[in-house]
Amino acid sequence: MATEQRAMTAAPATADRGLVGQIEVHSINWIPESERHGKPWLQSMLWFLGNLQYFTIPIGFVGPSMGLSLGWSILAGVLGIGVGTLFMAFHATQGPVFGLPQMIQSRAQLGYRGVIVALIATLFTYLAFNVADQVLMASGLHAAFGWSADLVAVATAVIAAVLAIFGHDWVHRVFRFLLVVSLPCYAIISVAILIGRDGGTVPAHPGGFLFAAFMTQFSVAAAYNITYAPYVSDYSRYMPKDTSAKGIIAAVFFGASGSAVWLIALGAWMASRLGVSDGLVGLRVSGNNIARPLGNVTAILSATSLLATMGMNGYGGMLTVLTGIDSFKKISAGRAWRVITVLVLTVVWYVIGKALSGGSAVDTVLNSLTLMLYLLVPWTALNLVDFFFVRRGHYAITDIFSPRGVYRAWAWRGLTAYAVGFAAEIPFMVLPPIAGLSYTGPFPAHVSNGVDYSWLVGLVVSGIVYWVLSRSLDLTREQAAIEASDRELQELERQ
Repeated sequence: MATEQRAMTAAPATADRGLVGQIEVHSINWIPESERHGKPWLQSMLWFLGNLQYFTIPIGFVGPSMGLSLGWSILAGVLGIGVGTLFMAFHATQGPVFGLPQMIQSRAQLGYRGVIVALIATLFTYLAFNVADQVLMASGLHAAFGWSADLVAVATAVIAAVLAIFGHDWVHRVFRFLLVVSLPCYAIISVAILIGRDGGTVPAHPGGFLFAAFMTQFSVAAAYNITYAPYVSDYSRYMPKDTSAKGIIAAVFFGASGSAVWLIALGAWMASRLGVSDGLVGLRVSGNNIARPLGNVTAILSATSLLATMGMNGYGGMLTVLTGIDSFKKISAGRAWRVITVLVLTVVWYVIGKALSGGSAVDTVLNSLTLMLYLLVPWTALNLVDFFFVRRGHYAITDIFSPRGVYRAWAWRGLTAYAVGFAAEIPFMVLPPIAGLSYTGPFPAHVSNGVDYSWLVGLVVSGIVYWVLSRSLDLTREQAAIEASDRELQELERQ
């Protein structure tokens, strides 16, 4: 067990000074209680700013682009965000309990090596977000200010990589600073819109209610925050173990949903009243209609906030890759591993983003979120069912770091639930055209009028299958492992 103990912890590099000393020491390691810090309200600030950026605005374009009126688009966005954020927020409770990144925790449901299934889906999510972010940044800043799209792509990749390398604490600091400076700009623009001083005009054909458009807007909004699920514990794992579950759920829910609802509504207004098809252009035009250079400043701050989110994605991608490597070859994941991994991921998303540049904001957002939702929904369902209804938050932390532990190398229950949940989605999928390929399952075509319900089907099926299969789990045997794990952790704390 000594090998597993060394893999769980990394000794703080107290001798380092300067910039190198500020790079986070821990990556996929367990966070000792002595190094835990933070309050739930800090999570609220993090996730509020996480959605107070450029990527969120084009989500509001989806409804109007399909003929949905402004009011119906906003309502669909609000309902979708409410549903999606609920699942996201419940994942936040796992960080303080485990003291581990989200995907390391998933070994308890999928197995020490079986977690690779969820890791592939999660890594796709991180890369898809950063590819989409890069495309949006390059095209948006070019359209708004005439900046070179190529230079913007390079600069965003480099800066995001640096933030990902420095890690957890620096992500929190940067997000808090950007929230303070950008919030007043968004507030001024929003107030001006409400009192009719922002230059918008009602179009001759303002749209109406279209069921397929309403459900598409709802699904995209729900997907937006559901796809944050693999991130949440990465940023709550440094919090004390006795952190209030209700407090952190509320903080994450209201933080992540508040800014998302705000900017989706803003995006819907821009699309239907300004006729814009790019979020940064919309911010620039609407802000400058009030007073120059408010629009320019807001657009740049929004792009900068999206850049910070790219750093968050890079950080999460690094944790995912290291978890995958560690699942097959034990590593001591210190600073060198994190730097190399982040740099490799940066090159990957930059190259893919360059290849996909030139697409519209609506298509970029819709396509990426659709694919992410298909892959992540079965995992989030079985993960939450396990935590809240099967094992009820009780886990043998040390066994998570061993293929010989109670969670085994391959956990057939979780793997089966994921496979069945994903398979159940296929007949209901409405895959948008990507690289000339598309797919529409038989049910959307003949039963649901073209609406994509696949994610709801996958959510329900995966959760139910996992719960049924888990009824045969020997939780008594696991209790002995939990008690042994707690003793080992206490010993590590004393060292």
